[in-house]
Amino acid sequence: MATSCDQLKKIQGHPCFGGNHHKNGRMHLAVAPRCNIKCGYCSRKHDCANESRPGVTSRLLTPDEAIVKVREVMASPVVGPIIKVIGIAGPGDPLANEETFETFRLVGEEFPHLIKCMSTNGLLLPESIDRLHDLGLHSLTVTLNALDPAVGSRIYGHILYHGTVYRGEEGARILIENQLEGIRRAVGLGMTVKVNTVLIPGINDGQVSDIGRTVKEFGAFVMNIMPLIPQAELAHVVPPTPKELDVVRRANEAVIGQFKHCRQCRADAVGLIGAELTVGESACALPPAP
Repeated sequence: MATSCDQLKKIQGHPCFGGNHHKNGRMHLAVAPRCNIKCGYCSRKHDCANESRPGVTSRLLTPDEAIVKVREVMASPVVGPIIKVIGIAGPGDPLANEETFETFRLVGEEFPHLIKCMSTNGLLLPESIDRLHDLGLHSLTVTLNALDPAVGSRIYGHILYHGTVYRGEEGARILIENQLEGIRRAVGLGMTVKVNTVLIPGINDGQVSDIGRTVKEFGAFVMNIMPLIPQAELAHVVPPTPKELDVVRRANEAVIGQFKHCRQCRADAVGLIGAELTVGESACALPPAP
């Protein structure tokens, strides 16, 4: 397992892991439309042009189209020099899409100096981690919202795992076990791991400190506690205020480092955090959720 000093050196250029986000930018490639879980706060119906949140993209890309976009951005004398990270964060789950692996392969062959990063729900992480390691994945974000399956069952409607739909606590238990095993194995392979936790008042707020302690024990480097964006089945839940969010983050700082400048980016974000550029045409084309 890498030491804290080793990890700090590794993330210097990564704006989403604590690196200098005023100078270093990232490019998210929206090549992964399919998802394998149903989160209660996720809606597949959205206004792509006007929304800025995870799971939103103006245009889906094939791996071949994605590498063309990377070439265009990296060739720009204005944007190219600030891009340090190529990430895949959706709009579905990257590991449910073979296009993710092909895109990372193409990026690695042509731009080996760029950091490769991915965000996942973690359901398929244990069985995919060796492929990701072989492709040179540097950084990994896993969204982990519960440790107790009873709590998880209030957040996730179902999971689709190896062709079978699991609901309730059974589905949540499989998901949580795979998330933790995936984090453990990723850290063991030398990846830098960030854990995202969506703070959902009245549902998982009592779990957040336990999540922080557990993922720290598993070797996660930093935690990103994000406010709920109310929609879909959880549209009725009042999100935490900025003050409430800050209180929870401060309470967890003594356990694990907190990433505080997250802007809950789109799946096609390009540039500096908070100063995104638009790349591609506006065209939503997401398949229905499983």
